[in-house]
Amino acid sequence: MMKPSPICVKSEVGPLQKVMLHRPGAELENLMPEYLSRQLFDDIPYLGHAREEHDQFAATLRDCGVEVLYLLDLVAEAVEAGGAKAEIVQDFIAEAGLTVRGAEAAVKEYLISLPTREMLGAMVSGVRKSQIEQRPRQHLVDYIDDAYPFLVDPMPNMYFTRDAFFNIGEGVCISRMANIVRQRETLFGDYLFRYHPLYKNVPKRHQRTDPFPIEGGDILVLSPSVVAIGISQRSDPHAVESLAGTLLSDETGVERVLAIDIPKTRAYMHLDTVMTMVDRDKFTIHPSILPNTRCFSLTQEGKSLLIKPESRKLRYVLAEALAQDAVTMISCGGNSVIDAAREQWNDGTNTLAIRPGEVIAFSRNYVTNSILRDHGVIVHEIPSAELSRGRGGPRCMSMPFVRNSL
Repeated sequence: MMKPSPICVKSEVGPLQKVMLHRPGAELENLMPEYLSRQLFDDIPYLGHAREEHDQFAATLRDCGVEVLYLLDLVAEAVEAGGAKAEIVQDFIAEAGLTVRGAEAAVKEYLISLPTREMLGAMVSGVRKSQIEQRPRQHLVDYIDDAYPFLVDPMPNMYFTRDAFFNIGEGVCISRMANIVRQRETLFGDYLFRYHPLYKNVPKRHQRTDPFPIEGGDILVLSPSVVAIGISQRSDPHAVESLAGTLLSDETGVERVLAIDIPKTRAYMHLDTVMTMVDRDKFTIHPSILPNTRCFSLTQEGKSLLIKPESRKLRYVLAEALAQDAVTMISCGGNSVIDAAREQWNDGTNTLAIRPGEVIAFSRNYVTNSILRDHGVIVHEIPSAELSRGRGGPRCMSMPFVRNSL
């Protein structure tokens, strides 16, 4: 009898059994005002409160019967099992974009000297120049007063675990991130699924070396046979088509991919920042995308990939794909343009379903949460005064490993 796959994600709203998070660390304290835009942040979260909020998120998941895993714990187990400590350090340094010539050896020595779990945390936090013993001046750059304080930049977006890799069915896809500041995040998923005893044999449907970007926030697993993928600021249509071809041609059970073209702006960075599924026949959605959203159905016929532009409105395409008579589109912020814009900015549509008709959402989006309850959805609210400064909600901060189909 075959063992069940350790990865199984065949729905957006089926009962969530196992999920992976990353508890924010010192990387948030390595954010500086003058470098926020390159780090994709709009403000600097207070780490102490951000951790409290994140711990409440994890506690809410556990209270709902969900097993919570942590990314760096899993990667540490993988690195130890594979004897890959020196290897991951070498790969990390090669991609770290060290800001001082000749510092590679010193950074490598520093990282290797740490216990594996602590080493991984240091990689995420970034390496300050003050953490490395000063070297004798050997190069012209050593004599120049360089005010930039880091040898290795921090990775403050790491707590948005939805993006760097994503699970579809019983396989994993390692992302190619759109922004250079996030590209190193995928290294951790690569090592997790290369060396972890439980996960190393999981089929890989997409690799981080793909030339075009695609990120997990643009993936909605609507059912075992239908996957929606956003064409967005972060996911390129070339990558969407490539992944669709893989999903449709491999034995994944996927029969149709819906490519949904959304505005290419920061407020709408991923599909799940403008639309998430909250019940078998209900979605929360930012109302501004409905009038002009284009949708394409991708299917496989023989060895050919067929692309069909959909002339129908998105609600009708979704209803057909889900075998529902109709779907309800619940507007973020209701009918108020002001409430919709404010709560969309704070991820009012970025809910995480625990089971059909039950979600986790940020408490600050009280207008949208009230409307969800009016539609019969159970809403577990968590605080987000600090977490939301990174522009991501409960779905962004979580990666399902096991979610039952309906």
